Amino acid sequence: MLKEILQSKRAQIERLAKTRSIASFEGEVEGFKHRNFSEKLTRSEQSNQIGVIAEIKKASPSKGILRENFEAKNIARLYENNSAACISVLTDEKFFHGSIENLILARQEVSIPVLRKDFIIDPLQVAESYAMHADCILLIAAALPISLLLELESQALSYGMDCLLEVHDEGDLEKVMSCKSNLIGINNRNLEDFSVNLETSLRLNKTIPKTKLVISESGIKNSKDIKLLTDNGIRTFLIGEIFMRQDCPGHALKKLLSSCAESD
Repeated sequence: MLKEILQSKRAQIERLAKTRSIASFEGEVEGFKHRNFSEKLTRSEQSNQIGVIAEIKKASPSKGILRENFEAKNIARLYENNSAACISVLTDEKFFHGSIENLILARQEVSIPVLRKDFIIDPLQVAESYAMHADCILLIAAALPISLLLELESQALSYGMDCLLEVHDEGDLEKVMSCKSNLIGINNRNLEDFSVNLETSLRLNKTIPKTKLVISESGIKNSKDIKLLTDNGIRTFLIGEIFMRQDCPGHALKKLLSSCAESD
């Protein structure tokens, strides 16, 4: 699946490059006041709070459509009003039914930092993310050779954006240790068969330096899952699917955080 997505993404970038350049995107940026994604999550961690990056996504390749009634800006507002630390917005169109417009609308609606979640593999996409005022971008280690990973990270940091470095296994983890960013997302989803196992977070977290902030991604469904992870030193999470399937994503977030507080 990852190979198919990346092949599609390369074709999309080739089409984009015919009409846009890095310089043209950079020239669009006006009044960009960066919201520090990393700092917001670090403050939650240091105050011993549970930090949730609440995700806005309409669909996924493995689960199909998650939500028919979908307005990104309304969902973003509900997340902020119910104590999300940050927001993640899927912008991939073909596989996740996302859009750049969703990120722009969501960020305009809230005051908390917003992550552009996509398969970013080219400097043109980083400049595009900057132009849409993304506060942070996702860089997937499995999708990038180390030289390109470092190049894209350096470009994002030069714009004032943060980077969330996503890993799936020990090989990915070794790769991101060469990066400057302190945010490491451990994706519990197996890229080969899309199965999910929270043990991935527990295993990889043991070898990550304490100077890094670890975020567990995928497969987190309830307070029991969060307790398993917090008991093993992880207090920050990226969660989307369980919220997207509920009538009110914001209330679902509030309920989850309340049940975690009760279990503490």
